Amino acid sequence: MDILSSYNLIIEASIIVILSFWFNGISKRTNIPSVLMLIVLGIILQYVLKYFVPEALDFSGGLEILGIVGLIMIVLEAALELELKKEKIVPILKSMAVALLGLLGSAYVAALVLHQFIENMSMQSAWLYATPLSILSSAIIIPSVSGLSADKKEFHIYESTFSDIMGIMLFYYLIGGLNPAEDMGITGFAGNLVLTLLIGLVASYAIILIFQQIKSQAKLFLLIAVLLLLYAIGKKFHLSSLIIILIFGLVIANVKLFFPGKMAVFIEEQKLNQIYHELHIITLETAFVVRTFFFVVFGLSIAVTSLLSLNVALVSLLILASIYIIRFVLLKVFLGKDIRPQLFVAPRGLITVLLFYAIPAEAQVVHFESGILLFVIIATSLVMTWAMIKDKKKMNTLLDAIDTEYTERNHAEDQALAADATSMSSEKITPKPEQTGSTDANTNDQP
Repeated sequence: MDILSSYNLIIEASIIVILSFWFNGISKRTNIPSVLMLIVLGIILQYVLKYFVPEALDFSGGLEILGIVGLIMIVLEAALELELKKEKIVPILKSMAVALLGLLGSAYVAALVLHQFIENMSMQSAWLYATPLSILSSAIIIPSVSGLSADKKEFHIYESTFSDIMGIMLFYYLIGGLNPAEDMGITGFAGNLVLTLLIGLVASYAIILIFQQIKSQAKLFLLIAVLLLLYAIGKKFHLSSLIIILIFGLVIANVKLFFPGKMAVFIEEQKLNQIYHELHIITLETAFVVRTFFFVVFGLSIAVTSLLSLNVALVSLLILASIYIIRFVLLKVFLGKDIRPQLFVAPRGLITVLLFYAIPAEAQVVHFESGILLFVIIATSLVMTWAMIKDKKKMNTLLDAIDTEYTERNHAEDQALAADATSMSSEKITPKPEQTGSTDANTNDQP
């Protein structure tokens, strides 16, 4: 049986998408991230493939392409949901601060752990390996926090998106440091960031003005192609291309803010609203499909046996402890007392895997075991699952208590109303004593 024939591949891909949709349903009911189920599915398929196709298959190229497209779609999807208002400035700044300090703090401690426990790993290489392990996964977080309150959900969307972007910027800044010819330094890095912001704004205005004039109905994939092109060209020039995608999403989601006053004459609001809603649906669907195949392919490519290493477990546990300790301190400082379940919502995922495979050959360390990557991804996802389930139970208990209190109060009010009604009826039927006495007295006075 040729498991890799064209028709078989179509059947297999279709079944994977159907299973992923089913996993999403299970995830909503149980709070277990569908990503974990997809990775397990990939691991199962790995052993099935080994049985039917004994020769080793290389999925690294496909994994990288899927990861890049998935990352763009996920960031665009998140940006389309973000409203920029004056009252949002403080939450945005808080989430940005938590994301940045969490990224730097976690990367620093993870680098120290890797440098200490991984043989022949320099501190520079340790930072490069630690950075992917320190980035939050918006691919896991955004679908998982839909059941939280609006404020907490918004915090997680901002934080995970900022963590993705800043983590990627830090990673490629570190790669630039490996090659003196490409090393920009802090000044060059800041200049690169400003240039990227300007290009992102100019490109966003141009795309909106041009695409609202296009009459054809089939223009959304053209728009996505333009965004992919901008991302790839930006990467060729060593720009932080993901910021371009983020800016475009923010501009089209907040058109009135970016076209204030007299500039509003340049936009056709009805057409832009239609583009926005259709783009939102396409990014949502595309992100779902790409994320599905990315994590399945990741499951196909990982070495499960590396999880059995004692050194892998020790290093992973130390990194995990540092993640939650640093996060606890930051959330206490910036958010105050109410930090659950935010404290435990810190999964690693798509970005972690994507950047791990992007480490240049000259910086790769032979003794680093990929099991650390898998251990951290699975452990952080399981911790998040536990926290979300616990929060859901707490919310259900609170709602039950409110419902019980409301029912009891209504019952008490009904009883009080019934008692009042009975009392009023009695008063109408039975004459009052004073009235009886008065009547008798009047009767006796008559001749």
